Amino acid sequence: MALNSVTHAFIGTSPSAEAIRHLVARVACSNATVLITGESGTGKELVARALHDQSDRRGGNFVPINCAAIPKDLLESELFGHRKGAFTGAMTDRIGRFELAHGGTIFLDEIGDMSLDMQVKLLRVLQERTVDPVGGLKSVQVDVRVVAATHRDLEVEIDAGRFREDLYYRLNVLPLNTPSLRQRQQDVPDLLTHFAQHFAVKGQTPITFTQDFIEALKDYAWPGNVRELSNLVDRFSTLFSGQLLALDSVPSSLLPKGLRTLQAERVLSPVRDALEVATPLEMFEKNHAKVGVVNPFANPSPTLALDPHNDVQDIIMLAQGLPSLPPEGLSLKDRLADIERDLIVQALNRTEGNVSQTARLLNLQRTTLIEKLNKYDLRQGTLPVSQTELGKET
Repeated sequence: MALNSVTHAFIGTSPSAEAIRHLVARVACSNATVLITGESGTGKELVARALHDQSDRRGGNFVPINCAAIPKDLLESELFGHRKGAFTGAMTDRIGRFELAHGGTIFLDEIGDMSLDMQVKLLRVLQERTVDPVGGLKSVQVDVRVVAATHRDLEVEIDAGRFREDLYYRLNVLPLNTPSLRQRQQDVPDLLTHFAQHFAVKGQTPITFTQDFIEALKDYAWPGNVRELSNLVDRFSTLFSGQLLALDSVPSSLLPKGLRTLQAERVLSPVRDALEVATPLEMFEKNHAKVGVVNPFANPSPTLALDPHNDVQDIIMLAQGLPSLPPEGLSLKDRLADIERDLIVQALNRTEGNVSQTARLLNLQRTTLIEKLNKYDLRQGTLPVSQTELGKET
């Protein structure tokens, strides 16, 4: 299902979203050419469609064409049409996009990628409002509104000799910029709700997000802008339909790199804060504030030993990835064996049971790993270890 033209470029209460709504309403009914600039993924085509839908030309066609997606040898034919026999393969007459948009709007996306020779021909069309089909003998009059868009800085392109200055001034009559999502981060919650409803699986309620997840999404830089956010919500809606998603409940492999970093930082921050801020006295008062409980941290004496199993030590051990020693003690040999077995299992799962890769991952000789696999009976169960592969060494 296609997103309609009043979607994410206008959703939200940020000053940027308000400015786009206001500007589109102001210029929609003009016939002047519009140049939309902005990063990829900010909704430039959606703004162009909104300009058409709110204009007096909405009864005509809205005809988009991506100038970067069509080989330059074919772009002229696509834009202006051709006549039968004009070139090899031209078996019939073909109407170009400008003629198809007669009475409506043509949207020239990625205009900054158009070749210089095509820029000359487009300049003439904008001046004369006529097109010359390839192989044709007569010009064709067209009544179209032109809306162009680019993610490039055309003034830089002009200085580099890649874009004609006269064409730039023909296009840049009404300039309009679509802001990046970094410039409108306060709109992220509204956009999440919108896309969650749009991508909800049939028969399921839309996914929702916990506040900590929303805050992380607001802090993310979104290099792919709203398109990246849309794709992420689509992914979550498919995999976790109808669920409430928390930041620490989503596998990091499903998150963009920047969000994986934020996830790691936010999940570890409570432990880090406790280590950096809380003193033993504060931790005891927080967790043992009961009448009659003696505070071992108050007025310490040289003969007073700390409880070997207390909250502070537990937090430190947890932050270091180590288990805490229970009051009754433990078997060090058994605990080390459990740790070794668990690490081997994790490595096997990561390599999908490939013994050679697992040995490299654990920095072991292959034969040593085989011995440990036999020792811990890891040939059985649901682990993806190949019986055939193990049999080579046993």
